[in-house]
Amino acid sequence: MEIRQIRYFMEVATREHVTEAANALHVAQSAVSRQIFSLENELGVDLFIREGRRVRLTPIGKIFLDRISHGMNVMDDAKREVSEYLDPEKGTIRIAFPISLAAYTLPTAISSFRMQYPEAKFQLKQALYDDLIGGVAKGDFNMALIGPVPPDTKRIQRKILFTENVVALLPIHHPLADRSTIRLRELKDEPFVLLPEGFVFRDIVIKACTDLGFHPNIAFEGDDIDALKGLVSAGLGVTLMPEVTLVDSLSRSTVKIPLVEPNVTRTVGVITSKERVLLPTEQLFYEFLQDFFSRLSHFKA
Repeated sequence: MEIRQIRYFMEVATREHVTEAANALHVAQSAVSRQIFSLENELGVDLFIREGRRVRLTPIGKIFLDRISHGMNVMDDAKREVSEYLDPEKGTIRIAFPISLAAYTLPTAISSFRMQYPEAKFQLKQALYDDLIGGVAKGDFNMALIGPVPPDTKRIQRKILFTENVVALLPIHHPLADRSTIRLRELKDEPFVLLPEGFVFRDIVIKACTDLGFHPNIAFEGDDIDALKGLVSAGLGVTLMPEVTLVDSLSRSTVKIPLVEPNVTRTVGVITSKERVLLPTEQLFYEFLQDFFSRLSHFKA
């Protein structure tokens, strides 16, 4: 197998269209088709099912894509490591993150990092909680910012960066909106707006409620944090949110109120693989994250 064949195969597999893949690769469609045909002949299997102008992976094609993607990541990392060894301040950091850390936490850290290392580059990937853990374990990315921080496993190591409070978010005209604190039990009869199933923060909210003996009345679901803020702002329900998601973005139509009884928190941190070392630039950012949030915590204290 040749590297060119593999790259052509991966582009076609991603786009499911030979012409679109050829355009992205800036080569003739016939060249892509020849390389795919040669690769299939060499392997002795069909990697694609042809459906007119479109294609889709066969079952064995999906397995081959999964395996070869990891192999290409290793090769790309090897080239990057050589380059970054010579000049780590100009390398690339591949990091994944959940939506709850997308608006403030990660951008703030990256902005501060680039003040010190302005030529560093980032490849960012948003993913669900389990996909963050699985992606680091498989090598799809080398580190992930995550909350809550999962336990160590045989393949994943963790570093807690800070612990944050979870607060209640209410419409400004809600009867409890003028309270300085609020007990979660006081919201048991309220309509809740939550993230859909599959989001770990939804599980945190539901567990906090069920630990008090009630299940939240889920009236609406929103695909991201901004959608939940909009639903609360419109007076359609209440919700719980990590406090960091409300920094610099609290609507005038809503109020955030600290929770008591119970005090709900979540840890936020970074996970990396135990089976791979971070590349030089990623190691710089990993160490920076620990120092940055440590200084931030001391400042808040």
